[in-house]
Amino acid sequence: MQARVTLGLVTDTPTRTNAPTLRWAVRLLAVEAVALTGLAIYVAWASLARSTTSKQGAGALLALIVIGVLIVAGLSRALSNLKTWARGPAIVLELLLLPIGYTMISGGLAYVGIPVMLAGIFGAGLLLAPATRTALGLDRYGSQ
Repeated sequence: MQARVTLGLVTDTPTRTNAPTLRWAVRLLAVEAVALTGLAIYVAWASLARSTTSKQGAGALLALIVIGVLIVAGLSRALSNLKTWARGPAIVLELLLLPIGYTMISGGLAYVGIPVMLAGIFGAGLLLAPATRTALGLDRYGSQ
């Protein structure tokens, strides 16, 4: 861990190279992108197997899931490249997992809804952490 000397005091401060919170947030977003890819494969398979009632509805759902995969994977990549603009949209996406998980729990899918909600809380917490702000170069009191 790098140390910064301020008025003779040595303090451990996160830098752009040593923020574990940012690394874990990137990993979590990548896992979410993989999970969405699996969901897209399942929806495509279900549509082709004729188990859906509407081919147009299944196609629209598949298109939305693919767009979601691209967005989540893109945000993961942008954060791994230390792009500050990606933090806000990633926080919003993580917080959107909370009502999605709640709806799953209310619908009887608690075994899926609870992990979805936990991923959202954990991901948002990692992205809101002060170490993540520092790693992305966001100064609390200075200009961005």
